[in-house]
Amino acid sequence: MACSQRKGRFLATNGIGNERVKACASRAGLRERARIGGHVRLTKGAGRFCRIGTLAFTALAGCAILGGCATLGGARNLEVEEAGVAVPPDWAFSEAAAVPVDLSEYWTALGDPLLDSFVRQAIVENRDIALGIARLDQARAGLRLARAGYLPSVSGRAGVSRDVGDFAREEFDLSVGADVAWEADLFGRISRQVDASRADLAGAGYSLADVQRLIVGQVAIQTVQARAFAEQLAIARSTLVFQDDNLQLARWRNQAGLVSSLDVEQARAQRAQTAATIPLLESNLVASANAIATLIGEAPGRTFEALTESEPQPVPIPPAASGFAAPAEVLRQRPDLRAAEADLIAAAARISVARTDLLPAARISGTIATGATSLGGLFDIITGNLFAGLTQLIFDGGRTGARIDSAEAAARASLASYERTVLSALEEVETAAVDQRTADERVAITEEALDAANNSAFLARNQYEAGLTDFQRLLVVENQLLSARNQLVSAQADRATAFIRLTQALGGGWRASDYDFPLPATYAAPGQARTAE
Repeated sequence: MACSQRKGRFLATNGIGNERVKACASRAGLRERARIGGHVRLTKGAGRFCRIGTLAFTALAGCAILGGCATLGGARNLEVEEAGVAVPPDWAFSEAAAVPVDLSEYWTALGDPLLDSFVRQAIVENRDIALGIARLDQARAGLRLARAGYLPSVSGRAGVSRDVGDFAREEFDLSVGADVAWEADLFGRISRQVDASRADLAGAGYSLADVQRLIVGQVAIQTVQARAFAEQLAIARSTLVFQDDNLQLARWRNQAGLVSSLDVEQARAQRAQTAATIPLLESNLVASANAIATLIGEAPGRTFEALTESEPQPVPIPPAASGFAAPAEVLRQRPDLRAAEADLIAAAARISVARTDLLPAARISGTIATGATSLGGLFDIITGNLFAGLTQLIFDGGRTGARIDSAEAAARASLASYERTVLSALEEVETAAVDQRTADERVAITEEALDAANNSAFLARNQYEAGLTDFQRLLVVENQLLSARNQLVSAQADRATAFIRLTQALGGGWRASDYDFPLPATYAAPGQARTAE
């Protein structure tokens, strides 16, 4: 049954590797649909197996594994139903931008030089990124190992022996030889393994990019939080100065008999409450500084000094909110989606690797050797042999079938992980977009509240000094002022954090050109010709 005749399949045209998708769709005659993924259902077959279809953005299924069928008795069928994750054409709570924005270094838009230095150091020194680099090197070595399967293996041997005993000869027997073995990629086992290793390399690369994306966001958020704690600490200390004045004023008025000692005690309580917030803010500031130190790969200490060596800097102000790319474009920008796609392709390729164990294997081996009793005559006579043969599995107790089932289950797990990543990405963007919009609104409201609280505090203080109002009114108004100042700083920090989280969700914090890992080309089932694109 040709792929173009199969029902219940779909092709994602808004995924990564769009050109491969379109080319494959043209060959398979499949209708393009704006949908990602597919639901894989295992059914008992009647002696045929087909490759998984439509598993990813690259139409991994419809062309990569489901391009043709090979007859194998007792095999199982992997069929794809029309299901999976539908990518909406538009965002539910935001407008899409007509022109895509470069988000690779979005943190520079916050205008904080210290933040910029922290991020750039983290990219170089962060240990999670170093771990990702090591895994990338490991995957690169794995690809070299897989490609080595195309080449023959050659081993040499040399020996010397001598008989012992009463009738032994005096001469030594010298021998030198070499053995050569090579497996022909008759049904694509080596090619599929190379495809899987290439996808592993791409997955490791995009996973590294995703780690960078997350680390950059964490450094930016921690720096914003540290700026907010430092500013709130400065507010608490400056408020403490005013409250010291209030306490002294209450004492003078009490000594003059103008007010009772209640005013003095209320002033003391107010000052103590404000003073109690200072150690907590100092602790929070140290915690944020230490978190930044870990993220940028150094011991605590210097980051705290860098954050506190000058006057407290205001919380960074993000650029004005604007529309962003459509959902499909955003998903292409996310490195975690690309990594999940690569893992899916690798899992699918390993199904083909497992299935080639059911097909004949063609191997060629040869030996060349020479022997003599002296070095001078070592190469006088050279002998050799060459053997070519086919081996076919007849019975292995179900081991190969179990490996195939395991590979198919791994592919289904990769598909589920891919779909989960898609849903999580859509959720993150929608939530972060709403958070940014509401944070902007909150900042505007708290700015108005702070302006009113400033005016109220000024009037209340003047009226108290003139004896026109009681101390209770002054306490209430000044507490409102302190609360409004802290709320504004918190709102500004939330706004900057919302910007960071949104940009992070949109795939910001890495540059695709730095992680160019092409995924394997579309391939056919065992026994079928490879398709060239």
